[in-house]
Amino acid sequence: MDRQTELLAPAGTLEKLKWAIAYGADAVYFGAGYSLRSFAGNFSIDEIQDGIDYLHKHGKKGYITLNSYPFSDEYDGIISLAKKVDDMGADALIVADMGVFYEIKKLGLKAKLHISTQANTMSAQAVLAYQQMGASRANLARELSLEKIVDLQKRILGSGMETEVFVHGAVCFSYSGRCAISDYMTGRRANHGECTHPCRWKYYLMEEQRDGEYYPVFEDDRGLYFYNSKDLALFEYIPALVEAGVNSFKIEGRMKSIHYIASVLSLYRRILDGEEISSALGMELLSRVKNRGYSQGFMKGNITVDDYQLGDNHSDSAATFVGNVLGDDEMVDGKKLFRVRNKVHAAETLEVLTPDGKLSSLTLSNPLVNSRGVPLEFANNEEKIIIDDDLPEFTIIRRYDATKIVGAKNE
Repeated sequence: MDRQTELLAPAGTLEKLKWAIAYGADAVYFGAGYSLRSFAGNFSIDEIQDGIDYLHKHGKKGYITLNSYPFSDEYDGIISLAKKVDDMGADALIVADMGVFYEIKKLGLKAKLHISTQANTMSAQAVLAYQQMGASRANLARELSLEKIVDLQKRILGSGMETEVFVHGAVCFSYSGRCAISDYMTGRRANHGECTHPCRWKYYLMEEQRDGEYYPVFEDDRGLYFYNSKDLALFEYIPALVEAGVNSFKIEGRMKSIHYIASVLSLYRRILDGEEISSALGMELLSRVKNRGYSQGFMKGNITVDDYQLGDNHSDSAATFVGNVLGDDEMVDGKKLFRVRNKVHAAETLEVLTPDGKLSSLTLSNPLVNSRGVPLEFANNEEKIIIDDDLPEFTIIRRYDATKIVGAKNE
């Protein structure tokens, strides 16, 4: 498969940015304000510079999110931030609001302009219109099917305009993520990056004449028609989308963990590098991270009841992330250290995921020995444990229950 096709990863923190690169991202998107993830642990100005420098050192790109829908009095702040990150070497700015696009374009910055998914780009005509206005890439609306995307790509062939598709992660129930429920129910504005995700809450019905009597919302033989959509997983469509000419595949998850970033990116990296991954294997690998079940959404042509969660609205997984391997600079007596992030026990056998996407197992010593040479029967969070295996930095270690595969997608 064409190695020029980009795998675009999320990063809510500088740590997550480094993990994204370790697990095969070609570019990373992140924010420092005026984005749609105000609670994602956004970067400070200094961290943006560190992040961009780290990306460029590794031959990767950094895109800054400025995709909120601002009020008039917020433009000075957006313009100031755009200038700062452009001076830092940002490769692109991701925008959605036409006013923001217009004001940033007038600045004549070096960074390219990418159109966010929030702009609901549904047609080749819209893609080419954005190009005429000065954009270099448009994220296509997730409401498009594969058939529609193939047709769109044919219509823009030769234009030089890039396209990007969200292929994995949580999905808002609203049109391309432009939701207003959070605004009404909590006073926190979803399109200003303050979404409280009320579409994930559990709801009850109350009949008008029976005040205080609540009825749970449950499914019947026709299903459950409410807000809570399953997570998107389009790994099976990657080859077809590459053939269609899509330039970038975007993963959702600036608020997700490093375990999520590593697990999801490693699967999509393997596919983009030409490995054939069956549907069953892909779902098995994705079951190791928390999910609400998986769906192929509009990509398959239409939405059905199976695209929404039925019953409990929580996330689940078949694996527990228990830690990661540290770098050579933290070795003890020539041995690697494992940073514990969830309680582990002596002699326990755990699953290993290395940055090249390979899976193996690791049996901990009995007793465990921490970085200070103290023997232990078990170790809690933040303890550093010596391991005998020479595993690379950024290796994921987790407790996996093969009998608990969750996340089956709808057919």
